[in-house]
Amino acid sequence: MKIIIPIPKRDFDPTEVAVSWKILHDAGHDVAFATPDGKRGRADPIMISGAGLDPWGWIPLLRQVRMVGLLLRADRFGRDAYRQLEQDQGFLQPLRYDQLQAQDYDGLLLPGGHAQGMKQYLEDRTLQGFVAEFFTARDASGRPKPVAAICHGVLLAARSISTSSGKSVLYGRKTTALTWKLERSAWQLAKYFARFWDPAYYRTYHESKGEAAGYWSVEAEVKRALASDSDFLDVPRSADHHFLKTSGLVRDRPGDARAAWVVRDGNYLSARWPGDVHSFAKAFVRLLAARD
Repeated sequence: MKIIIPIPKRDFDPTEVAVSWKILHDAGHDVAFATPDGKRGRADPIMISGAGLDPWGWIPLLRQVRMVGLLLRADRFGRDAYRQLEQDQGFLQPLRYDQLQAQDYDGLLLPGGHAQGMKQYLEDRTLQGFVAEFFTARDASGRPKPVAAICHGVLLAARSISTSSGKSVLYGRKTTALTWKLERSAWQLAKYFARFWDPAYYRTYHESKGEAAGYWSVEAEVKRALASDSDFLDVPRSADHHFLKTSGLVRDRPGDARAAWVVRDGNYLSARWPGDVHSFAKAFVRLLAARD
């Protein structure tokens, strides 16, 4: 099957893009990419190297001395997958957003990232239009085409408005996304212990004076697009391995899905952050396989 992964020109999360690509590619799928201008995209460099995530990261001579940065950057699975991705011709020669048509693809995957370069991807009206088109597209058998979104990719979906209903394509669906707990924890870690000179690094959007804390978090904005707050599904307290799933300290990995949280609603699949990505991508492969 042919899968399309739109990405921004810069600052996407390397793990969410590269691990998803690798799992889809290894399963035999043809994966294409798209950027705003048709030139190759580049991942958030901080998430690859970890340089700049320590309290001394603003000092040029000490920037490469990493402690906190080694813990917060992409893990070895994400870094290895990104090195492989950089050799892939589909990644190196992407399409433009305005070339995308839903009829050309069997599945859509929307990755995320939190740095400021993501805004171009999240706010692009042409891309939002394509996402909305894909949510209503049907395959040759008349079935809805599979869509998967993770982290800020869910926010892109939430902002994509159906031309028939005038509402978000997620209205009436169950979903998860980057939770305010995870987003706030990363933000506070940077603010008080790590990247204190740039405390907003982990927040793509920020509240204005008078707005409640978290009003522009991913979770809050996604919830405003849903039919009900209860359609946003976080990990229930009764879930197995609750601490692993919610602490933000543990990621899933090949062969170990205990830390992952993935939500499926029909042809739509969602997840929260890079710590879910192996389970998320494998679930998408299964969803695609069920349509063969």
